[in-house]
Amino acid sequence: MTSEAPPFWWEKPDWRVLALSPLSAAYAVVAGRRMRRAPREKVEAPVLCVGNFTVGGTGKTPVAIALARQAKRMQLNPGFLSRGHGGSFGEPHIVDAHHDAAKHVGDEPLLLAEHAPVAVTPNRAAGARLLKEKLGCDFLIMDDGFQSARLHIDFALVVVDARYGIGNGRVIPGGPLRANIVDQLVFTSALLKMGEGTAADAVVRQAARAGRPIFEAHTEPRARKRFAGKRFLAFAGIGHPDKFFRTLSEAGGEVVLAKSFPDHHFYAEDELAELAATAKRDGLRLATTAKDAARLRHGASQEFLEQLDVLEIDAVFELDHAPERIIDETLDAWRQRKLRG
Repeated sequence: MTSEAPPFWWEKPDWRVLALSPLSAAYAVVAGRRMRRAPREKVEAPVLCVGNFTVGGTGKTPVAIALARQAKRMQLNPGFLSRGHGGSFGEPHIVDAHHDAAKHVGDEPLLLAEHAPVAVTPNRAAGARLLKEKLGCDFLIMDDGFQSARLHIDFALVVVDARYGIGNGRVIPGGPLRANIVDQLVFTSALLKMGEGTAADAVVRQAARAGRPIFEAHTEPRARKRFAGKRFLAFAGIGHPDKFFRTLSEAGGEVVLAKSFPDHHFYAEDELAELAATAKRDGLRLATTAKDAARLRHGASQEFLEQLDVLEIDAVFELDHAPERIIDETLDAWRQRKLRG
């Protein structure tokens, strides 16, 4: 996860990158071969993958939700496929947003399940069959899994954070890339530049030269009035917690104290007690992300939850017609796949 990853991944390459380069080269060879050669099961429904080139958060989940909303507006019945970070189900499982705990299904699936059915399983092909046969889903959105090579993808939308880009441009363990960019671009249908910044410009140009469409989007906080003019102890266990702190400030809140935890962190009782005590001592309100709130739903006391403000965000495309175009192109690719047999 990005917050657990070495900070040098997001800095200019140095001696540590050089020392790890043999391992990075070996990892890149294996990852590239897997993407090119692994069999991909074809399912009887269009598959749209929302993925990224790197380890860490780029805003995939809000994008997947925005696309599901658009699919519904187009009279489709979308369903989500997710591996479920930290999930414990061996067989494909349909997420129950009201009763499942994040430690069993993962935090992101709980957020997705508020918008469409979610199948959680490492075997995404099995999850796809479950969504189609049991729930009648006719449009599948895969949240992550771009490099997994287990399921045929009709359209792969790769999200790149404009502030972080692809880090130092090296493959794991020398950097955050999951495979060489050239190998990943082969399977990329379009690129989505998320947010403001210039760190992603180089990879955007590379994708454009490869003939890939480029879309842009940003996140917007909901219910700004709830946060405007208030002072917060803000905490987050996500890929890039500084993005949350910045968004909270943009919503009008004053981040007096900011505490970061590892991505997908499950909070211990003493950590929550310390957060509550510090906020009370300094006269601050507590604020966190929707992903953190999903993890806290079955792990924190009702008293703690009642004093917690949750900042929810939406992904907003710069061009209003972009989500419809992405879904249309996914449907077109699926029809062509069916014709080819």
